[in-house]
Amino acid sequence: MRWATAVLSVLALAAAADLPARAEPASGRLEPYQMVYSLQLLQDRIADGDQAALPMQRKLLELIDARLAESTPEDFSDDRNFRSLMIYAMSGGNPTTVQKVVSRLILGDQRARMSAGVLEYVRGQTSRAVSALKDIDPREVEPDIGPSLALVKGTLYVNMDAAQSLAFFDFARLAGPGTLLEEAALRGSVSLSAEVGDGDRFARLSEQYVRRFLRSPYASQFADYFVSGVAKLHATAKLDRIADIIDEMNDEQSKVVYLRIARQAAIDRLDELLVFARKGLERHTPRKEEGQDARAVLYSALAAVASENVADVREQLETIDPSQLSEPDRALLDAARKIVDEVVSPPSTAGLPKRRPELDDIVGPSVRAGRPERGRPFKTTEDYVADKRNRLQAIDQLLQESTQ
Repeated sequence: MRWATAVLSVLALAAAADLPARAEPASGRLEPYQMVYSLQLLQDRIADGDQAALPMQRKLLELIDARLAESTPEDFSDDRNFRSLMIYAMSGGNPTTVQKVVSRLILGDQRARMSAGVLEYVRGQTSRAVSALKDIDPREVEPDIGPSLALVKGTLYVNMDAAQSLAFFDFARLAGPGTLLEEAALRGSVSLSAEVGDGDRFARLSEQYVRRFLRSPYASQFADYFVSGVAKLHATAKLDRIADIIDEMNDEQSKVVYLRIARQAAIDRLDELLVFARKGLERHTPRKEEGQDARAVLYSALAAVASENVADVREQLETIDPSQLSEPDRALLDAARKIVDEVVSPPSTAGLPKRRPELDDIVGPSVRAGRPERGRPFKTTEDYVADKRNRLQAIDQLLQESTQ
């Protein structure tokens, strides 16, 4: 198979790239650190947009797992192999294999804490991983493992200490330029910058990601963070700068991002942001395309669904072909149509009592004002109008629930 040949070629390159003074092992087998170095080369190709490297990565992880499973404690007399074992674990390796290997080793205090923390991290035990790794500074360990460890600690601290998390992400991306580590650290930093309200950092790092890693298979996750961040920072964001970042994408990518911003702005009733998205769509929609994008029409209508021109919104919604929408957007369209139909339908007076002046002294002024007294289930037309107003105020919540 071609992918198997490619994997072996990468392994051969890794072996050839090793220091000349290092002789090949007597067994003729590659050392774990050489194989993990090959894994890192593949991951860097993935970050650069090489889709063919993804299946190669899976196969190489299998080969490394098999090599580690048959390793002996003597193999780890070379500390590079231990560090590579940790990198393998942090790169999607098999934690069961790592645990078996570590259990056979006699480790110093720092190495024992590092292995324990990394294993807890890959098992999803955040608090235990933080406890084990808290005194290990990625900036003070060997440079081959420092960026990986910084990325792990940045991820662990996201919900605990945003400033620390961002500092670890910064180190990971600066110490591993052009690597998948930098790509992942940028993604994490973009998301966290929006969470803490740092608009300048958000824009700066988003621009770096777009320029360097837009071909990465993980770019869709960046797009999620970017759109969410623009919505979170809408009140303070410099939209001209955001537009410049989006304009660095190709037309199709820009169009998708603007559509997603429009969708979020429509649901959150962010009128200024919706206008911004509309203008962006106009710039990146080829003139040869006939008609309007169904999604753009939907999001525009959603923003006006609680306005005074509900009848116009209803007509706009009726022009949308549901087959041109994704399943979540079809649910959104259905919800919007139901809400608009309810709002524009004339109120039913069935069951409402006619006004009887001779009873005014009995029912009291609060009922005449549309506010039934406690204990009197009396509903007037004024109550109905008030109820409709309350429904309009709840529209945003209803629309959001329909997307979940």
